[in-house]
Amino acid sequence: MKYYGKVFRPPSEARSLIVQATVGCSYNKCDFCSMYKDDTFHLRDLEELKVEVKEYLEERPFYKRVFIADGDALCLSNDKLVDLCDFFAKNMENLERITSYATAKDILRKTDEELRELREHGIEMVYVGYESGSDEILKDVNKNSTAEEYILATKKAKAAGIKVSATIIAGLGGMDKMELNAVETAKVVTEAKPDYISYLTLDLFPDTPLYERYKSGEFKRLSPLDILQEIKIFLEHVDSEGTVFRSNHASNYISLAGNLNEDKERMIEEIDEALREENYKPEYLRGF
Repeated sequence: MKYYGKVFRPPSEARSLIVQATVGCSYNKCDFCSMYKDDTFHLRDLEELKVEVKEYLEERPFYKRVFIADGDALCLSNDKLVDLCDFFAKNMENLERITSYATAKDILRKTDEELRELREHGIEMVYVGYESGSDEILKDVNKNSTAEEYILATKKAKAAGIKVSATIIAGLGGMDKMELNAVETAKVVTEAKPDYISYLTLDLFPDTPLYERYKSGEFKRLSPLDILQEIKIFLEHVDSEGTVFRSNHASNYISLAGNLNEDKERMIEEIDEALREENYKPEYLRGF
């Protein structure tokens, strides 16, 4: 099966069949992101793609999950997504679920009926990059989304039966906006109540505008202990009963896992212990 450029997936999709229905990201202008900088966004020919997938599955029939790549595959029309989902169902007898990255705008562009249709045809969950709940920080990093859009999109997807896993980036506001990032993101999660939260830690990549701001001294990067403090502030302010919290991404300094709100205090205690003992993952073990 052909893959174009670098292909990314969430940690929870490690055992999924990755099907690159789109290449790159339709926006691709976030100041912190280098994931798709080398790719020109385009749609794959779905008939050609289905031939590749079918041949691939003939030798590897064990897959139970599908992740539709790349950066915002939900930008595809419903007709194309439904056709692709039905193809998976027909050719994967053990299929359990289909997931995809999505932007808030992708979700909001779909009608309620279209989202319900996607759920009926197998799309169980979408991964939405909140990154931050602060409109000020989102504007700073040229994210092209707002906190209100995250809230509305999450509620809209969930109303259609589609689960939402929200990605948050610790350190995205730098030292000057550390508390703002934590508190405002907690407000958005409290209002939106995504099914899952996946915390990442900011990495600075040389080919990004944010890296240039860091090199010039304009952007002040958080230390590992500051990152832990920011996540602690988030946990102290968030109220999202039943949301699953994870910080098991390779970029993080410590791994936390629990359910909100019942495990908040335990996770805060784990952060406090790491802060006291300065016990966290060294830089050379971090990375995407």
